[in-house]
Amino acid sequence: MRVLIKGGRVVDPSRNLDARLEVLIEDGRVLDLVPPGNEGGFGGEAELIQAEGLVVAPGLIDMHVHLREPGHEYKETIASGTAAAAAGGFTAVAAMPNTRPVNDNRSVTDFILAQAVKAGLARVYPVSAMTVGLAGEVLCEYGEQAEAGAVAVSDDGRPVSDAQTMRRVLEYARAFDLVAISHAEDPRLSAGGVMNEGLVSCRLGLAGLPAASEESGVFRDVMLAALTGARLHLAHISTAGAVEIVRRAKARGLRVTAETAPHYFTLTEEAVIGYRTEAKMNPPLRTQADVEAVRQGLADGTLDAVATDHAPQSSLEKEVEFDQAAFGIVGLETALPLTLALVRQKRLTLSQAVAALSTHPARILHLPGGSLAPGALADVTLIDLEQEWVVRAENFRSLSRNTPFEGFKVQGRAVMTLLAGRPIAL
Repeated sequence: MRVLIKGGRVVDPSRNLDARLEVLIEDGRVLDLVPPGNEGGFGGEAELIQAEGLVVAPGLIDMHVHLREPGHEYKETIASGTAAAAAGGFTAVAAMPNTRPVNDNRSVTDFILAQAVKAGLARVYPVSAMTVGLAGEVLCEYGEQAEAGAVAVSDDGRPVSDAQTMRRVLEYARAFDLVAISHAEDPRLSAGGVMNEGLVSCRLGLAGLPAASEESGVFRDVMLAALTGARLHLAHISTAGAVEIVRRAKARGLRVTAETAPHYFTLTEEAVIGYRTEAKMNPPLRTQADVEAVRQGLADGTLDAVATDHAPQSSLEKEVEFDQAAFGIVGLETALPLTLALVRQKRLTLSQAVAALSTHPARILHLPGGSLAPGALADVTLIDLEQEWVVRAENFRSLSRNTPFEGFKVQGRAVMTLLAGRPIAL
């Protein structure tokens, strides 16, 4: 199958490329990128995709999602989650293991991969649990999981509280060249907390999650990465202190990478006022100073990736008292415009934004994709930078509606994805 993407602005951070080029695709891979009018006879034999006025980028990759299947299909399925991913411009997602049963063995990994192939809307890369049952005690069989297709290990949602166990996680992951994705948190400091600890939590009478809980967890895991030489990826960074710890770790040359999420550079703890459970997440929304630090961390490369931490919850978990409500928000369908807002604010270049949403996740997880170089997998996202729209959860492809961005006016939208050169209509 041949495809010609014509007339677009190609932005490929992997090649430091930002130019008007035609993209030639053959048999699911990028054949070549040529100046307009230089495609020769290729166009007459190919499916033509007009991209005039659009950005043509490597397919976006979300390295942190919760697809809920198996076990919680009333919140999300792999089919609905990948439909939401495609609608948001993502051609690939990494699925966290806190399913039911937990993805701590090959049978669950096999099931997830089979369901993703059946849906056919986006690639799904399973993440194995670090420990059996996410209990933080006995390590899973990483070799078996890697062989089955797991791309990383994580107990996301639950920190591995015992330092010796976390050391073994890193050593074992290194043996199989798997990155360990850490939910860095001191559970004793954060116990009982439901939002950021500070003046707002005091006014609302809600128990706080202190920034120190995240920062002490990040510091411990960075030190263990230094001890073991393993690859450590820090999930959902939300505080200024955590950003600074990662910055210093990178300055030391440690094998440490980190992500943040759009809500951490867009909203503050004040979004919780009114006891809005749709703004309840862990880590929680922080202060304006933390928001600024996260933005700066993305700008200077301290934070490598933007991931959504897409965490579908139904009304059963959210339409209750704030203390009782589940943590988490959906994010696959809003991440792109929220990240592009930083480009319009001149906090990031467009290339930096695409790198954080595509090239860097591919590098961290050792995935195909993240590039439009000749020979690369032809996973592509077409983006309209100018399209303005209003976030309405009722229009989401996700089965869940738990977003704090309802009614937000945003700009920028994916209008098509291609999976191995096959157009996926959004």
